[in-house]
Amino acid sequence: MGNGDFVYPSSGDRQCATHRVAIPPPQPFFMSFKNSLKETFFPDDPLRQFKNKTPSRRFILGLQYFLPILEWAPRYSFQFLKSDLVAGITIASLAIPQGISYAKLANLPPILGLYSSFIPPLVYAMMGSSRDLAVGTVAVASLLTASMLGQEVNAAQNPTLFLHLAFTATFFAGILQASLGLLRLGFIVDFLSHATIVGFMAGAATVVILQQLKGILGLDHFTHSTDIISVLHSVFSQIHQWRWESGVLGVGFLFFLLVTRYFSKRRPKFFWISAMAPLTSVILGSLLVYLTHAEKHGVQVIGNLKKGLNPLSFGDLVFTKPYITTCLKTGIITGIIALAEGIAVGRSFAMFKHYHIDGNKEMVAIGTMNIVGSCFSCYLTTGPFSRSAVNFNAGCKTAMSNVIMAIAVMLTLLFLTPLFYYTPIVVLSAIIISAMLGLIDYEAAIHLWNVDKFDFLVCIGAYIGVVFASVEVGLVIAVAISVVRLLLFVARPRTSVLGNLPDSTIYRNVEQYPNANHVHGVLILEIDAPIYFANSSYLRERILRWIDEEEDKLKATGKTSLQYVILDMTAVGNIDTSGISMLEELKKTTERRGLKLVLANPGAELMKKLNKSKFLENIGQEWIYLTVGEAVEACNYKLHTCKPEESQPWNNV
Repeated sequence: MGNGDFVYPSSGDRQCATHRVAIPPPQPFFMSFKNSLKETFFPDDPLRQFKNKTPSRRFILGLQYFLPILEWAPRYSFQFLKSDLVAGITIASLAIPQGISYAKLANLPPILGLYSSFIPPLVYAMMGSSRDLAVGTVAVASLLTASMLGQEVNAAQNPTLFLHLAFTATFFAGILQASLGLLRLGFIVDFLSHATIVGFMAGAATVVILQQLKGILGLDHFTHSTDIISVLHSVFSQIHQWRWESGVLGVGFLFFLLVTRYFSKRRPKFFWISAMAPLTSVILGSLLVYLTHAEKHGVQVIGNLKKGLNPLSFGDLVFTKPYITTCLKTGIITGIIALAEGIAVGRSFAMFKHYHIDGNKEMVAIGTMNIVGSCFSCYLTTGPFSRSAVNFNAGCKTAMSNVIMAIAVMLTLLFLTPLFYYTPIVVLSAIIISAMLGLIDYEAAIHLWNVDKFDFLVCIGAYIGVVFASVEVGLVIAVAISVVRLLLFVARPRTSVLGNLPDSTIYRNVEQYPNANHVHGVLILEIDAPIYFANSSYLRERILRWIDEEEDKLKATGKTSLQYVILDMTAVGNIDTSGISMLEELKKTTERRGLKLVLANPGAELMKKLNKSKFLENIGQEWIYLTVGEAVEACNYKLHTCKPEESQPWNNV
């Protein structure tokens, strides 16, 4: 019978008919499996645009898919160029000092920060789908690189090997990122929840800030550990080596950077003041050191930065034991973190401008630029929030702003690197601290506490793990807590009692709607999750406890004894064989207790499996209803029209 056919729950006459719950037509296993895979890996149907197209048109569309620049470049206008030119120069003024600072944070030569702001942005401009993402190095990935590779090789004692390992880790990170995009596995990044990222970023920012005490205080020796205990011990065990000149300079420039950022936040149209502040600090700091010869009085400077563009580094990649394992681990962790940040930033700004970016295409683009970058003396890059925010506020129109930035960095590499000789390290530390303070989002943590205490626990777990142990430990703790929460949700799904809202046929949770009326002789339970092996035993026990509580309550009030148990299956999207066995056991148990089990609104997947397992024949399809209202009506009809021995023929089973 079809979905619109009528069926009566008994042989007697009824005033109102109910709709039979239809069983979907059978679907071959391989077809069902294919549809599941398609929905998992190709929900956006990327091949849709290739249908009904000529071979030449398909070739062009294929090139545009992997090289979006071929799509927007023909429509590029002079108005766009003017906007992108301003944005590109603005982000270059931020990229140059940030690049040098983050390279120092990664224990790499400062020039690598400029190399990494030249080649990767050019690759992303061709392959990226975001108009606002500004490519460059990021503090968290830099810290991870220094921390994880530092466990294998001391950067100070063997800088060349450390540099080669950094290139190799970047290569592996790019392979991972591009593979996730090509294999449509972008959903893996979604396992890093918002709460995890908030706590992880705040913890990493705290660690980075503490690491900068070395530069602020002018210390020559410092711990390679990242936990707060080791850092503070390293700082306070060398009090006699603190240099007040460096400290005064650092605090002064940090104050300048924070004031300009505060002003730009209060007056968004003056965003360029905050964006230019790092480069201004570098220029002023370099002039101050040059004029006062402060480098002779304990203020450390960058020193020589060689001229010239990126040298090839493909031959420097290390694929031999024992280093390959460390590089692979570093590449995987830094790659996922960088990918999560880049995609999150890209999607955020795309939402503001009302356009869509393809997450899988972004992964391919970010992965490719890191693979290419590792072959041209670059270390890990992505789309940092600070640089992308400046790009967005500067009015960029397309990814051409990345090209403009790359050209500015190229000119710097060719002609201006000698000017950075007198740049004080303490200014770079102040730039990093200023940027990192923006990553400690305490307002988001407070919001998590107010909305979801478990999410707050995930956030704090990530933060404490990063600050008191290591970046890797913090990430593992946060992901572990998130997975435990997911498992708890699956293993202990919510069940609730439903009642009838007055003057309606609507049934809702009696805890949420205290005015909802209980139906005499009928217990209505809602199951709020799929039924799997992990929760089937719990659900059986919980439903039986609901029945016991309801019967005790009815006995205490002297009202009609319980006759029916209705399970609202609306939220049960799927069920496995353990779940079906649970329903069969539950049916037998309720019948032994003189109760009738009734199902309401089971979905298509449930009906297919219940039909194949013969459970429908066992329960009787006349006891499965389209809505809770129809199920209650049928039960009331039975209670009021049938004789006791007719209404409970299962008592003697």
